[in-house]
Amino acid sequence: MLGKIRRNIVAGILTFIPIWLTAWVISVLVGILLSLGSPIVNVFFSWLRGVAPGLAAAFSAPWFQSTVAIATVLAALYLLGEIATAVAGRRLLATFDYLMARIPIVQSIYGAARQLVTSFQDKPGGQQRVVLIEFPSPEMKTIGLVTRIFNDADTGEEIAAVYVPTTPNPTSGYMELVPTSRLVMLDWTINEAMTFIMSGGAAAPSKLNYSKGAAKPVSVVKTVR
Repeated sequence: MLGKIRRNIVAGILTFIPIWLTAWVISVLVGILLSLGSPIVNVFFSWLRGVAPGLAAAFSAPWFQSTVAIATVLAALYLLGEIATAVAGRRLLATFDYLMARIPIVQSIYGAARQLVTSFQDKPGGQQRVVLIEFPSPEMKTIGLVTRIFNDADTGEEIAAVYVPTTPNPTSGYMELVPTSRLVMLDWTINEAMTFIMSGGAAAPSKLNYSKGAAKPVSVVKTVR
């Protein structure tokens, strides 16, 4: 009887963990959207109460205002994406980047974040960005994402900047500098790598080139400023 109770409790925990993790991620995203949209909605409803008090009272329910806040932010993000992909929008974004690069302190934060996001938007031709590196010891390997290739000033050897996400939260992690000769290239997409990391290794492609000889990534910008 005790064994059955223990098995059921363990099964319940294992069933609850993915549900809780999904709910937590969604709640964080909803919280971010609310924090961005609530000020706009509050200003709008404050104006509406002065113009049409009855209409403002009819739509004063917190759940309705929260829904409007989330919808407003999503619509704004969609519009921003449309502008960013248009020719005129790309020019405007380039101008904005230029202005940000001229502001002390801000340019360091904005520039670093912009380069990180841009580096993962597109996969350069022929490059395998998902790799295995020896971490935290030579006897162990972990998943990493190549963000940049440098050259050793003394030897000329290629050095990869590899971001190592943590499980189950890939937004935190480590930055490692690894010779490209020590990298093991994986034919995984970034989505597959992120799914593998967030699932603790449970969700992954059926094969892993764990012992395969390293191959150098190509089509990577090597210029260091």
